[in-house]
Amino acid sequence: MRAADARSGATGGSMGAMVLEFGMGVDVHGLDGTKAACRAVSDAIRHSSLPMFQEVRQRGGTMLVDVTVGVPEPASVDVERVRRELPHGEVSVRAVSGGLRVPGSDTLIACAAITVSVEYPR
Repeated sequence: MRAADARSGATGGSMGAMVLEFGMGVDVHGLDGTKAACRAVSDAIRHSSLPMFQEVRQRGGTMLVDVTVGVPEPASVDVERVRRELPHGEVSVRAVSGGLRVPGSDTLIACAAITVSVEYPR
């Protein structure tokens, strides 16, 4: 079950969203959607520390990390490269239409939303 679909369960299964993080990334000169998306993900997690996930691992749980990045041209994003920005958990990345191509420049802005949930064995 994916984090975005997770539901609370008392005897195992998945717990709903436990962490929501948001970030913005910019490729100032180059219109590189992947670079901007990676920077947005890095911005979202840069100041996070999630010590509760040590207990999750000890109890056999899995951290599920769902990432949505908004960029003007979603097909241009290398989602595997963006996924590598996240050091822990089972990570899925989806690029959607969004962000901003700054008019009159070669600047591109990406937005990232990261949802973290937990799944325990049944």
